[in-house]
Amino acid sequence: MELRRALVRAAVARPGVLLAVSPGATRQRLAVEAELARRGWTCVSGPAETDLLVIVSDREDEGEGEGRDEGGESDWVAGLWQGIPAPKARVWVTDPERAGDALDSGLADLERGEHEDDHAPDAHHEHHEHHEHQQDGGTAPHSDHGGHDMHGGHHGHAGHHGHAGHDMGLVEGLPMADRADDRDGLRLDVLHVPLGPVLADWPAGLILHLTLQGDIVQEVTVEPVATPPSPSPPFWDEPWLRAASGEHISRGDAARRLCAAHLDSLGRFFAVAGWDDMAARIRHVRDRALAGAIAAELTSLVSPLIRRAQRSRTLRWLTTGLGTLPAEQARQRGVTGPALVADGDAYSRMLVWLEAVGRSAAACDVTEALDTAEVVGPRGRLDTPVPPSKALLDSLPRLLEGTEFASARIIVASLDPDLDELTHVPAPGTVHSHG
Repeated sequence: MELRRALVRAAVARPGVLLAVSPGATRQRLAVEAELARRGWTCVSGPAETDLLVIVSDREDEGEGEGRDEGGESDWVAGLWQGIPAPKARVWVTDPERAGDALDSGLADLERGEHEDDHAPDAHHEHHEHHEHQQDGGTAPHSDHGGHDMHGGHHGHAGHHGHAGHDMGLVEGLPMADRADDRDGLRLDVLHVPLGPVLADWPAGLILHLTLQGDIVQEVTVEPVATPPSPSPPFWDEPWLRAASGEHISRGDAARRLCAAHLDSLGRFFAVAGWDDMAARIRHVRDRALAGAIAAELTSLVSPLIRRAQRSRTLRWLTTGLGTLPAEQARQRGVTGPALVADGDAYSRMLVWLEAVGRSAAACDVTEALDTAEVVGPRGRLDTPVPPSKALLDSLPRLLEGTEFASARIIVASLDPDLDELTHVPAPGTVHSHG
């Protein structure tokens, strides 16, 4: 017993953390990720590897009290929690300034919970032998026909633990395949595979419902998680929206936010492509930008990373030809940001981000006022009837249908829609008075 306790204590000293981020909570997520990096704690890809579930929200009423009412949390969070084996703990982060306190509390709960588990498991430390509830955040399903590699490799990142198994029977937590004719008249397994809303390196609040035959995505439906409207501006768009409302915002402040936003997107892109070392380095620079590092430091940090990414033959090979979006089609769908400028595939969109990072890093110290003649944020124009990320989401089905399942997550990461933009309800007369 003492040996078991010692082993558990050593294991939870650096727990595996699963982030469950609600739309609108980008500021809180960034604070948690920076604190996790400082501690050297690992973010895991799914419930099976999780010790500590960190629920990140911008709603101040989230997580109040130790014994939060199960009925008061969203279904996907409740299902996610049930799919995590004991010992486990969970915390809510709503105040970015207290992210470290929340992680300390979670670590203490983990250590305390294991001792309780030695005697009588309670609701928070019960081990679930069955996995029916994993449809709200468990493993992404696979079929014996088609042989998806769900847990590794480069393109294999498409199958990180996802939102699995609706409207089908479940066998050991995995959905059973139906049958349908493919385009050649062959009878192939059909799987209905929801991805999200909780995946590592995935847009917060996004669920994609995919219909697969073999390895090929046949149909895609986009479903944002239902989230209460937020009066707060989306974090990444904040400088431009504040300037548009008449507030004095410097060009340097806007450049700093743009630089960090694209670094955040690049971190997801590299992680999904399997380049974890580069993703970690990019996120370190992102955190330095948000912490106020001067332009000279940021430029010295990003320049070698930009060159390294541009010269990577492996990255080019992995991402060229995926999710091609010609500029004319992008305009027709209302796309106005980097995806329009790129006029091409996932690799082209990454190159546009890299160029914008270098340019904006050098401009972080500029003090003159931001020009509001055209209000353009990291994902596009903010003075149009709908937010730029809505146009990106609307483009996803066409880009994904007909592609290999293993490529889906790279394509999503190359657009990186920000669902915070969909939850923001601006005051009348300001930008994005969308319905």
